Amino acid sequence: MKLSDRLALVRGEALVEAVTHGSPESAPLEVAPPAPEPAHTGPAVSSPETARAASPVVPDALAGLKRRVKDELMIRIGSRGSDSSLSEADLRAYAREQLVDIVKAEQVPMSTEERDRLIRQISDDVLGYGPLQALLDDETVTEIMVNGPDQIFMEQNGKVTLSGSTFTSEEQLRNVIERIVTQVGRRIDESSPLVDARLPDGSRVNAVIPPLAVNGSSLTIRKFAKDPLKVDDLIRFGSITPQMAELLQACVEAHLNILVAGGTGTGKTTMLNVMSSFIPHGERIVTIEDAVELQLQQEHVVRLESRPANIEGKGEISIRDLLKNSLRMRPDRIVVGECRGGEALDMLQAMNTGHDGSLSTIHANSPRDVISRLETLVLMAGMDLPLKAVREQIASAIDVVVQLSRLRDGSRRVTHVTEIQGMEGETVTLQDAFLFDYSAGVDRNGRFLGTTKTTGVRPKFVDKFEDHGIRLSPSVFDPRGGR
Repeated sequence: MKLSDRLALVRGEALVEAVTHGSPESAPLEVAPPAPEPAHTGPAVSSPETARAASPVVPDALAGLKRRVKDELMIRIGSRGSDSSLSEADLRAYAREQLVDIVKAEQVPMSTEERDRLIRQISDDVLGYGPLQALLDDETVTEIMVNGPDQIFMEQNGKVTLSGSTFTSEEQLRNVIERIVTQVGRRIDESSPLVDARLPDGSRVNAVIPPLAVNGSSLTIRKFAKDPLKVDDLIRFGSITPQMAELLQACVEAHLNILVAGGTGTGKTTMLNVMSSFIPHGERIVTIEDAVELQLQQEHVVRLESRPANIEGKGEISIRDLLKNSLRMRPDRIVVGECRGGEALDMLQAMNTGHDGSLSTIHANSPRDVISRLETLVLMAGMDLPLKAVREQIASAIDVVVQLSRLRDGSRRVTHVTEIQGMEGETVTLQDAFLFDYSAGVDRNGRFLGTTKTTGVRPKFVDKFEDHGIRLSPSVFDPRGGR
């Protein structure tokens, strides 16, 4: 949604509030201290009239102030909101300057801190995402979870805590959801009460509204770093080791088919981004996602995004449709953001018909679970295939599984790098090249001391490296090679 459309939406909200005398849109500010009560010499007499007279009117005064300031800001912005010659940054700067002038002109007795807070809240409501804006601007916050208007949880440093921010009403929360969803051409209403979307910076958004969300609308935002993490960052964090990074880079350059597996929040997309950075810049890459999240740095990239059905139930373009179409786009690499349905069969077929070097993620708790998960997803395609045939497809298509886990200390680690070797009878055989060392224990802060170490076994796929002129350091598969 353009800023002009957002401003029009907010202006409509303000007019509705003015007619209905709605509640304030943010936490109450103390506009003016209440006058001291007069001294009484006799016993206090209480009546409904005196109780009403003594009740504070600060919230109503604040709501009226906010409405006046918002309306005046809309008038001053005027046609600038639709002026294509003004950049988003210039328009925001102008709106901020006007907002400061309007608040000063109101001459309401407020401290400097209260005035700044009021300006920030109105600015967030008009130009941003209300009470979520401060959390979105905080780079230490990696995930935001809204459980109705009264609860906003956040994740920092791998720990989930309750933030001090709240929405003032379900309506305000719904308005923020609408702003996010309409930016990417999606919709959310009673006929379609859940949606996947994204923010302009690529952060993943999921929203669910009543009647599916019983306690009020639910909003989950998985934030992405403005500066994408690189392999050196993962090594510094302890997620991978230098030896493992060298092996994974060789696997990508040698066009091996790789699945990144793990549970929710283990860092699969981050790892996929890092591994995709190893793809040579001269290759044509086609990415396929439900909501665009990948941040590929190469130049020759075609990004495809699925589309839900319209209000009439027509027009849906699924991941499977995009995957089939991508085969006609002359891809050197196919990168599927997440494999979670019948597209698993099409992906395996693509890998087995010359489209080597494909990358994808999958939800699974171990490399062995990846095989079972793929079997289930292939059966979801509606093809009545014998289980042995499905396993043969998996064994011949997938070369490497990179397993991630989120440990109890909040850290995200690669716990397995596993080769899929082939079939023995009706069983897919696996061989671990790297395993996480849990035996090292934890320190006094509860952080794991272990790292992911080589098993000393040389995978069979290393033979393919020589065909591409890739040579690994001798220390990669040496158990004494260290970190």
